Amino acid sequence: MTDNLLFTVNGRVATITLDRPEKLNAATPAMSRAIVAATGECNRNPDIRCVIVTGAGPKAFCAGSDISELDSYETPWNFRNRDDYCDAIHKLLKPSIAAVNGYALGGGLETALSCDIRVCSTNAKFAAPEIKLGWIGGGGMAAMLAHSIGMSNAAKMIMTGDPIDAETARNWGLVSDVVAPEALMDHARALAKTIASRAPIAAETAKLNLRAAVSMPLDKAMEYERDLQAICFATEDASEGRAAFAEKRAPDFKRR
Repeated sequence: MTDNLLFTVNGRVATITLDRPEKLNAATPAMSRAIVAATGECNRNPDIRCVIVTGAGPKAFCAGSDISELDSYETPWNFRNRDDYCDAIHKLLKPSIAAVNGYALGGGLETALSCDIRVCSTNAKFAAPEIKLGWIGGGGMAAMLAHSIGMSNAAKMIMTGDPIDAETARNWGLVSDVVAPEALMDHARALAKTIASRAPIAAETAKLNLRAAVSMPLDKAMEYERDLQAICFATEDASEGRAAFAEKRAPDFKRR
């Protein structure tokens, strides 16, 4: 992959760590390709049931794309069709958790938004600063922010480019939990371990269902949910869940 990305698997939980702390984990094209490869492995590996995305060091989750690398694209069209790290995270089939330590700026904010759950440290800062440089986000910034924090708050962030702190992010619904910096990864791992212990087909289906819920009309979203429920109900894991409940024991889900 690249020296600037760490990919580890512990039990059923994979962790993707952007490892360029001296540059606030700003993503290069090589890092983007490595993230595409790492997420592809997560999607292919049936033993991986949850994915944590984080950044190395105490200062930053990710400061977005490395601006000094942007002129390396031969044309704007090549830039538009680049391997994009935000797209790669968004395409994860497994449940994902962003553990945000410090700055999440531009593409870093989009990366966090691309995860299903976001937790952060008390020193986290979130911003969409592209407007200060003459452009706007291109990794789903407007759509995902609007769904997460509402149109007015999203407009404020995108149109000013100014950061918000961790407590504001929690109050606006951008993150679920705020913890001390030294507790962040333990908190994320505990949450990931809990999700990984659940029925994996149901967890992946729940992810599909949530995505549909924010993009479909209500009646169609409810119809789609019923279809997904029927698919889950037909799995061996669902039978195991009912048997374990009746026998008062922990279920042993096999992803079948």
